[in-house]
Amino acid sequence: MAKPTVDGPGQAKLQQLASATLLAQTVHGLIEKYAIAVRTGQPTAGFPQQIKRAATPLVGLLRSQFQLLADLSSDLILIATRGGGADAAKLRMLRERVGQLKSGIELAVTSTLNKHAVADHAPAPDSSAGSGG
Repeated sequence: MAKPTVDGPGQAKLQQLASATLLAQTVHGLIEKYAIAVRTGQPTAGFPQQIKRAATPLVGLLRSQFQLLADLSSDLILIATRGGGADAAKLRMLRERVGQLKSGIELAVTSTLNKHAVADHAPAPDSSAGSGG
C-alpha cells in the first residue's frame, strides 16, 4: 500500500511528531535505566535530572501544535523532579506518562494523516473514451 500524500502543513506536523517520537524514545530509555538502577540498588540521584534534560525539548517541540502532548511532557518532568524517597511509585508514574505520551504521538500521527490527506492527482482511466465506433 502506498503512503498517503499529505499537504505542506501536514508534512510539517509529521516531521514534528517524528522528532517527538525520537525524544520520547530517549526519555523512555532513561526511565528504564532508572528502573534497572532502582532494582539493582545502584545510586539513582542523577536520573531525575537526566530525564528532565531529555524531556524539556519535547515540551518546546510540541507546544505550538500539540498542546495536550506538551502538557503530558511537562507532567512527566514534574514527576521526575518531584522530591521524596519513593522511587518505585515515581517510576510507576513515569512509565505511565511516557506510555501515554507515546500513544498520544501515535494518535496524533494518525489524526494528522487523516486531516491533511491530499487526493492523488493522477487521472483515472476512462473505459468509455477508448472506443470511437
